[in-house]
Amino acid sequence: MSETQCDVAPPVPPADDSDGANWGVLATASLLAACGGSGGSSSSSSAPPTTVAPTPTPAPTPAAPAITAAQASRFLQQATFGATTAEIARVQTLGFNAWITDQASQPRTAHWDWLVANNFAATATMNNSTGFDNSVWRQIITEPGQLRQRVGMALSEIMVIGVDGVNLSWRQMNGGAWLDVLLDNALGNFRTLMERVTYLPAMASFLTYLGNRRANATTGSLPDENYARELMQLFTLGLYRLNADGTLQLANGQPIETYTQTDVTQLARVFTGLVLDSTDNTNPDRYRRPLIFNNGIRETGASTFLGATVPAGSDGPTALRIALDTIFGHPNLPPFIARQLIQRLVTSNPSPAYVGRVAAAFSDNGQGVRGDLLATVRAILLDSEARSDATLTSTSGGKLREPVIRLANWARAFGATSAGGLWPIGDTSSTTTRLGQSYGRSGSVFNFFRPGYTPPNTAIANANLVAPEFQITNDVTVVAYVNYMQATIQNGIASDVRADYSPLTAIANDSAALVDQVNLLLTANQLSAATVAAIRAAVDSIAITATNAAQNRVYTAILLTMAAPEYLVQR
Repeated sequence: MSETQCDVAPPVPPADDSDGANWGVLATASLLAACGGSGGSSSSSSAPPTTVAPTPTPAPTPAAPAITAAQASRFLQQATFGATTAEIARVQTLGFNAWITDQASQPRTAHWDWLVANNFAATATMNNSTGFDNSVWRQIITEPGQLRQRVGMALSEIMVIGVDGVNLSWRQMNGGAWLDVLLDNALGNFRTLMERVTYLPAMASFLTYLGNRRANATTGSLPDENYARELMQLFTLGLYRLNADGTLQLANGQPIETYTQTDVTQLARVFTGLVLDSTDNTNPDRYRRPLIFNNGIRETGASTFLGATVPAGSDGPTALRIALDTIFGHPNLPPFIARQLIQRLVTSNPSPAYVGRVAAAFSDNGQGVRGDLLATVRAILLDSEARSDATLTSTSGGKLREPVIRLANWARAFGATSAGGLWPIGDTSSTTTRLGQSYGRSGSVFNFFRPGYTPPNTAIANANLVAPEFQITNDVTVVAYVNYMQATIQNGIASDVRADYSPLTAIANDSAALVDQVNLLLTANQLSAATVAAIRAAVDSIAITATNAAQNRVYTAILLTMAAPEYLVQR
């Protein structure tokens, strides 16, 4: 993704601004807008003796090059919610591949369990989503299984629920159950994930198939088609047939539709009869358990879609299994999921070859297993297009960091903690005062942004590239982000969530050391020399003898780095 239009230096504050609190917010915001073998012997006894050469010692296999701190940090930008000094060292010690393996076994506190333990399943929270954001922020900032967390968020932007659109009691518990399904299966098998999501009460409510009824010839009513359509279009297959490398299949120069309206109508018949397993609404427990079939409202006739048929008389679980197996076996699934996961973790515009390699890992993990998400994610993160330093200069590489990830980057890099243990960061959806995005609060099933979005009338559009995250980026959100981060960096959040800047204040008198450390943690040393020089100048303009000089120098270094184009575009 080209960001040459963003090559501008950060502003330098007035030399006499000793408090460092409010200078340059709009000027800083402009940065974002700009954004071997042996010899034989003769059998003749009269032949002279043959000298046998010694077997050469094989040359040692060259050791893999040591992983630099910058390379480890870059890897962590893609695989986690942000680098820390300790995790950089851990990647350097283990190596990329072993780190991924280790991450798969890291423990996790379920959202549901944490919400219950902190009294968010009480009657007082029955009619709201209080506690949902607390649990989300706590997990993505503090959980040791960061790979699972980052992949879980990627999946949440494919198999989307917006917690405010769940029309059930205890929305926070329903949201927690949804995220637990995604996280429990984020490094498991995609087929299992499909089934768990389908039987989830929150999804059934959000996509309106809870209590879905069979057709009624008398009234003319038909089964709700919402889930059938979105399952194929958004969650698994996409609108058009794909080659194995994610490129479109064409007929007479036009893309070929993956499914027809008839496929949608027929598949919708399978998703009838799904209901909650209990009418007890004295607690939220039924929202954690899978849906069951009510045969009194379920379609029992045959259904034909995508070339498969559910026989008439099939019971509900059998019909649903046939439907999901059919979708799971479709040739579109590997490249469709591969491309979107690459977009969420590494780059908005992966090459067809990259998509093809990852899709191949999804199709077969090397042991004949289809849908292995750990193998798929491993292929994404270890691919040359993710790991090669050469891609850092590509004009089509990288992706705009999502606002949620930026805030988590800050919290992780600088050791933020919650004094009360509840992480009251809250809903960050506001486009005028906060981030313009809040994890789990998409307004529709189409996510905050579309995977194929291109900002119109830009160099990105002219280059035929996509930049999904730019769909939630504009002049207003740019200013709101900088204002919000300035206050957060300096004051923390809600008088509770605060960073520990002591490692930085200890070196604050040395602007080079300070900026270098912030650069490593946040951008993997990707700030340009010009940007580093400008940030150092801003830091040095705060005299070391001024009141609160160390803190203000740290605040300045972090804010200007987080407003720099080289940070905002993850490479």
